[in-house]
Amino acid sequence: MNKSELVKVLAEEVSIPLDEAGMFVDTFFDSVRTSLLRGERVEIRGFGSFKIKEYKGYLGRNPKTGQSVQVPPKKLPVFRAGKELKDLLNK
Repeated sequence: MNKSELVKVLAEEVSIPLDEAGMFVDTFFDSVRTSLLRGERVEIRGFGSFKIKEYKGYLGRNPKTGQSVQVPPKKLPVFRAGKELKDLLNK
């Protein structure tokens, strides 16, 4: 399912216009992004949680040339499925 399919399902389920459903979906994703940018954890009970994991820089190697390369520190979003979602998938 992609974003436009999600908007369509929301519009049909709640009987609202597509543009209004799109606004709700955009607001939800913007709120998640904003919270993650502030370093906050986002938890949706029964579904899962999102958090930012920080990785330190390290000395890597270019596989083509074998040359050493300094890899800078980075932050990545991580999703962890909640217990209810895991149980639903493993019935």
